[in-house]
Amino acid sequence: MSFSVDIIGAGPAGLMAAEVLSEGGATVRIIDHMASPARKFLMAGRGGLNLTHSEPLDRFLDRYGEARGFLEPAIRAFPPEALIAWCNCLGIETFVGSSGRVFPKTMKASPLLRAWLRRLDGLGVKLELKTEWTGDKEADAMILAMGGASWPRLGSDAGWAAILRQRGIEVKELIPANCGVTIDWSDFFMERFAGEPLKRIAMTVGGRTVRGEAVVTRRGLEGGVVYALGPHLRATNELALDLRPDLSVADLEARLARPKGKASQSNFLRKAAGLSPVAIALLREVGAPMTAAGLKSLNLTVTGTDTLARAISSAGGVALGEVDRQFELRRWPGVFAVGEMLDWEAPTGGYLLQACFSTAVTAARACLARFQAAPGRPQSVPR
Repeated sequence: MSFSVDIIGAGPAGLMAAEVLSEGGATVRIIDHMASPARKFLMAGRGGLNLTHSEPLDRFLDRYGEARGFLEPAIRAFPPEALIAWCNCLGIETFVGSSGRVFPKTMKASPLLRAWLRRLDGLGVKLELKTEWTGDKEADAMILAMGGASWPRLGSDAGWAAILRQRGIEVKELIPANCGVTIDWSDFFMERFAGEPLKRIAMTVGGRTVRGEAVVTRRGLEGGVVYALGPHLRATNELALDLRPDLSVADLEARLARPKGKASQSNFLRKAAGLSPVAIALLREVGAPMTAAGLKSLNLTVTGTDTLARAISSAGGVALGEVDRQFELRRWPGVFAVGEMLDWEAPTGGYLLQACFSTAVTAARACLARFQAAPGRPQSVPR
């Protein structure tokens, strides 16, 4: 039985859905309003293309917070090892970094994308670029994979939100996620230390503590610990830094009790407490006491977040109650929504891409089951 599926959006979720469907016998057309496919995917690849993570699956799933229960069936059906196997089928070898993150050995997105597009072309997938989707459903089924609202110049401008709202579908406000926070630095601190890393720190927000690194920017702070605490930072404007999380208060007190001699305060703190120049300057910037307690709990006031144009991803989107377990829209039969369009978020580390791939695979398989077009499963996308 022949059937057609239109996929709106040529990012990784849309391309993955197209592959599963075309291998299952569907006639597939991908529509995208940009001049070339997967532009945000290529941008992400400039930093190495973190595809997924190698940690145990239960811990991996916990990274999705409140959305774990919603995403878990899809990720278990197409887990990180399946994504790695799919890459290998494309001829792209991967490796696990020291942090547990999974990358292609080329550390680039472009070779993977080229191989992927060749495969899709060989499967007969039709790619229509520079084409705006106006909200019509012309095929037997449709998968919406248009991304969130971050980096809109690369295509994810959330223009779809108004179309879905007109159909009575709840779309929550799209806001920046995995982005920096703004802090009102003094001119001196901003000019002198913007771009400097704060290494081996711990950040606490709303009772949640994460270890890692951050970077001072002219606007405030960004980096892994900031991104991981994004949902908590949106609920409060206060955060606390532990500049030496590997040392207890008692250890620091003992170190700071050593004779200072003729050393300047900065040199003493650098040698006795192991603080970097930017960490020492940060203590002075906020007027924190140069004590063990001050080093272990340096309070900063956050004034906001970076904009959607600067955010790695976005929170908000199609309310989870609007889709079923296969991501079909309850108010629009035969239409599925996948990837970052949905109202879930995750920290950086491979979790974003993994969930985009997994939701796309689940929706595509549901289409195949619906039309009984493929009694077997796609060969290059293992379960």
